[in-house]
Amino acid sequence: MTFSGWFTRAAAYLVDSAVAAPFFLAGGLLDGNRALYYGLAGLGFAVWGYNRWWRAGRTGQSWGRALTGIRLVSADTGQPIGPVRAAVRDLAHVLDDVILYLGYLLPLWTTKRQTLADKVMGTVVVR
Repeated sequence: MTFSGWFTRAAAYLVDSAVAAPFFLAGGLLDGNRALYYGLAGLGFAVWGYNRWWRAGRTGQSWGRALTGIRLVSADTGQPIGPVRAAVRDLAHVLDDVILYLGYLLPLWTTKRQTLADKVMGTVVVR
């Protein structure tokens, strides 16, 4: 397996964020219209969930990963990890946050280029 570098992973995440962000931003600009705000936030969450959990869990590629030519796979099998595990992995990134975001920098010097969440979940990002 050829492991993906940090900058490619970061670029993929930025693309994924850019896809869902307009819904959250538009909702935030709607002062006082709670129904529309929650509707747009829900739509943003659905887009994020489809892209990062369902699509990436089944194929290994979110839209950002597809654009950058990388895939999220199991470190053991090299296969996509499934939607539930992809969602739990995203939640596990809280571990990267609590150590002053240093967990996100681990791919710069670890042999398998894994974040702390990747290590906990047994995943790798490959080219």
